[in-house]
Amino acid sequence: MSRIGKRAVTVPTGVTANVEGQTVKVKGPKGAMQVVLHDDVVVSMDKGAVKVAPRSESKRARSMWGTSRTLVSNLITGVTKGFEEKLEITGVGYRAAVQGKQLSLQLGFSHDVNYPIPTGITIATPKPTEIVISGTDKQQVGQVAAEIRGYRPPEPYKGKGVKYAGEYIFRKEGKKK
Repeated sequence: MSRIGKRAVTVPTGVTANVEGQTVKVKGPKGAMQVVLHDDVVVSMDKGAVKVAPRSESKRARSMWGTSRTLVSNLITGVTKGFEEKLEITGVGYRAAVQGKQLSLQLGFSHDVNYPIPTGITIATPKPTEIVISGTDKQQVGQVAAEIRGYRPPEPYKGKGVKYAGEYIFRKEGKKK
């Protein structure tokens, strides 16, 4: 039994959810989103909640059960609160700034790295060493954060680079004489 899958996803007030076959459409104050779920699960509306159940007792169906329920839950959270990811930049001369529809990063290269901000994503830089990525799609927010971090991941000797807020960097000792 999936502990996550057997709980129904409640639809809060101000949010409308429709189930059409395998497609779940959700509309809320921050926008509208939809997801097409796997064929191994059955989706239904029941008393203001979305229920997901496995179609059979196969391993694949039970695996998709919890995953599908979490995808529906993420849709509802995205259209009500949204998702946010924070990045921190460490290093002398390393900084970030939003210029129009691009994020300009100075990460110790001979050139600036310009990252085009995708539609549906908002990037803010409250400080030059802090990047806040927000949006309604959890997967897209995480992907953008991973791409920005990928330009200069934190290195273990001095800790310079772009890291997630709260991420622990395993530090190494430098060479000795």
